[in-house]
Amino acid sequence: MDTLALVLVIIGAINWGLIGLFQFDLVATIFGGSNSALSRIIYGLVGLAGLYSFKFLFRDREKTQ
Repeated sequence: MDTLALVLVIIGAINWGLIGLFQFDLVATIFGGSNSALSRIIYGLVGLAGLYSFKFLFRDREKTQ
């Protein structure tokens, strides 16, 4: 689950980078516009993955010896 969340967060970050730099929404382009049902599902999954990823901030870090 952690890997899936991380992949979705990376996809979201890349998409926002493209929007900010080039005004190009990759998710909307691939899935038929920003208002299509599939795009909205992807946006929702990316948002949930971002919320899930908050746990990484508070996870105990393993000590290396």
